[in-house]
Amino acid sequence: MNKCCGDNQTSETESVSNCTSSAKKITSCCHPTFEVSQASQTSAVKAKTSCCGQDAEATNQNNASCCPTNNKNRIDWLLWGSAIFVSVTYLIYLTQDISPFTLPTWLITMADTSFEMFNAMWWGVILGVVLVGWLNRIPREMIISVLGKGHTKKGIFRATLAGVLLDLCNHGILMVAMKLYERGASLGQVMAFLIASPWNSFTLTLILIGLVGLKLTLLFIVFSMLIAWLSGFIFDLLEAKGKLPLNPNMLDIAQDYQLSTEFKQLTRNADYSLKSIYHLILDGLSGAVMVIRWILFGVVMVCLIRAFVPMDVFQTWFGASSAGLLLTLVAATIIEVCSEGSTPIAADLVNRANAPGNAFTFLMAGASTDYTEIMAIKDTMKSWKIALFLPLVTVPQILLLAWLLNQYA
Repeated sequence: MNKCCGDNQTSETESVSNCTSSAKKITSCCHPTFEVSQASQTSAVKAKTSCCGQDAEATNQNNASCCPTNNKNRIDWLLWGSAIFVSVTYLIYLTQDISPFTLPTWLITMADTSFEMFNAMWWGVILGVVLVGWLNRIPREMIISVLGKGHTKKGIFRATLAGVLLDLCNHGILMVAMKLYERGASLGQVMAFLIASPWNSFTLTLILIGLVGLKLTLLFIVFSMLIAWLSGFIFDLLEAKGKLPLNPNMLDIAQDYQLSTEFKQLTRNADYSLKSIYHLILDGLSGAVMVIRWILFGVVMVCLIRAFVPMDVFQTWFGASSAGLLLTLVAATIIEVCSEGSTPIAADLVNRANAPGNAFTFLMAGASTDYTEIMAIKDTMKSWKIALFLPLVTVPQILLLAWLLNQYA
């Protein structure tokens, strides 16, 4: 039998640790002894993680090892650097009227942008944190039951519909989508949910109706749902064929699973104390910090772009032409705009540039080419391939429908 810690360790016959034995004490490469259960040992074997050996696959899969790496003391420079930048520029905005110094125009622009974006995003981020913490407490079977079975058309449609109906900004949606992946949704369902969501919240839909009219808004919604559903189907197909990594968190629920019964039991047994709510928020922050890092970095990028590249340049160049469409795609990729900010800009592209297709591209590119989402996907799913397939799958569909809108809308 293969032993957990090499030939020089105590064997299974001596009641100390073989990887599949039921013994309570095993020898570790990191500590003299530690307590484990039979279930956790079996799980470790299935994951091909050795408690002491140098299993190559285990090393590649999230650096799995019993010897912990000292990551707690590492400073997240991207997170803290971006947070300091946003905090300082926000403070400059609040104090610029009483400042004894004459501030340069570019600094005022960055301060205005930081103030505007933070005020537009904070509620969505907070709701996202709460939802992430709440999802941590929802059984995976319940989540999968609501979303439907993965790798099915019905499951992808449910995920698309959930993305359209959930009233959160794109930054809050991103955190929820990453948590759905961790809770067992298929790759296609997560992508459909994410692509359908960013600007399609109920609130922003009403705002868009007022800005561009009901007909064009409905077209935008239908086309975005179509792209989300098709993209989810493509991602599930690529996952099933082994072109993209399978979600290791996927779960099959029992045929006799009753959602209503389980939900009633969950609400009846839930802890509604202040202490529980406090820990829920802490869990949400812990799960969302990876996304918040990229959100703050996105704000930094917007501040720099707006400070040094005049907005009227974009509005002049983005006409209803093939070149204007491509420029819109490039601009939407570079400029990290919150969904609340993208809606009025998209309306301006309709009303002033007479380019509804460009407006649709600007709205949709936030879900398809946004570097915040790409990096969050990469960090959560541990795959550059999945992250880069997001624009690869969605951008051609966006450009085709945008061209049709420019020609016939």
